[in-house]
Amino acid sequence: MNDLKQEDFEVKKLGKATLVSPIYKNYAEEEISNELFIDESRKIVYDASLSSYKNTLESGAEPISFLKAGPRKDIYFDPSKTKAAIVTCGGLCPGINNVIRGLVNGLYYRYKVRNIWGIQYGYQGLIPEYGHEMKKLTPEVVKDIHLFGGTILGSSRGRQDISAMVDALERENINILFTIGGDGTLSGNHVINEEIERRGLKIVTAGIPKTIDNDVNFMTKTFGFDTAFTTAAAVVRDAHNEATGAYNGVAIVKLMGRDSGFIAANAALAMPDVNFVLVPENEFDLHGEKGFLAALKERVLDRHHALVVVAEGAGQNLFDHEDVKKDKSGNIKHKDIGVHLKDEINKFFKSEDIEATVKYIDPSYIIRSEVAIPADSVFCNDLALNAVHGAMAGLTDFVVGRWHNQFTYLPIPAATASRKKIDVNGPLWWAVLETTGQPLKMKDE
Repeated sequence: MNDLKQEDFEVKKLGKATLVSPIYKNYAEEEISNELFIDESRKIVYDASLSSYKNTLESGAEPISFLKAGPRKDIYFDPSKTKAAIVTCGGLCPGINNVIRGLVNGLYYRYKVRNIWGIQYGYQGLIPEYGHEMKKLTPEVVKDIHLFGGTILGSSRGRQDISAMVDALERENINILFTIGGDGTLSGNHVINEEIERRGLKIVTAGIPKTIDNDVNFMTKTFGFDTAFTTAAAVVRDAHNEATGAYNGVAIVKLMGRDSGFIAANAALAMPDVNFVLVPENEFDLHGEKGFLAALKERVLDRHHALVVVAEGAGQNLFDHEDVKKDKSGNIKHKDIGVHLKDEINKFFKSEDIEATVKYIDPSYIIRSEVAIPADSVFCNDLALNAVHGAMAGLTDFVVGRWHNQFTYLPIPAATASRKKIDVNGPLWWAVLETTGQPLKMKDE
């Protein structure tokens, strides 16, 4: 990360904020008012290590830092004239409705914005040809939606015509567009913002990071992740019961994690009965003396059961990639490693003349449709409120994140430049290795 530059983390503004925030007016007589409100000098350092601090002192340079999130004394938009819109894109994720509710309540109660609309079925809702009408959102409409999974606005994948989407924002007199989504959604947000800038429009775009894979860069976590691995841990527990319930029982649980194995790793740590965790960041071979099947055989013969957790993007090196396909969001469609493992394990034990019972479980779509657990619910509300604070102050093309337990504003290009992955030499992966007892490497080199 030595090539990072401070300018990569500078958040854009529409212009100078000249209106006194209604929140500040409410607290103007309170002694805490100056502590509660954030000015542009409040930053969160990227690297909080002592060595980085010493290097900064010696060089005299400012440390790389993020803009601190939170309410500002002065805002850009007049709440009485502001029209905000919310869109949810991509796959489902626990907590989407919580974020929608937080955005609506934050705009309505904190800033007195009364003109709030939901764009239905993702970015399709901005394209007239689809015929998706916008949905009026009020606190009454969203009061109970946090009790349900999914999204009340619907979602969709796939790229849409950028010019047509900005036409819709302009036609509907939208001042603020909140996008709730992952890497593809945020990238779309940025391209929309570029077209807005090209036209010289005064429209803010603000992102809230949604992905259970927890793979957005420069963020400790994204919403939905805690619920995902908590729910997955319960499935892993039951899979362990399946494995131990049969002689030489093998249970395989496939969890989401297209390019990053955070759900698989954390579910295994939360339910430490797992014997093997297979993730995209750590390639393995199936066959050979040091391959996965040899290690699995040793485990089964020793304990007569084994539990395997595999991320959906793991083991892709085992497949032929001549017929690469992509989904509507442009993501490579991975081969089904779960089914492949089940078939290969069955064939292997049969060839070794070892009796074994193999069970395969894929709870992915159930997990992502879950209701947010309390910790995620709180996190969702905090993300939403901080997105509202930033947008009302005129910040744009940003995503809300959390770093060193502080909420930050991060330019979308920085967040989407690369995906966050497990460091296989870092503490998380070493904790997995110590908990499972699996070999450091399962490569027959």
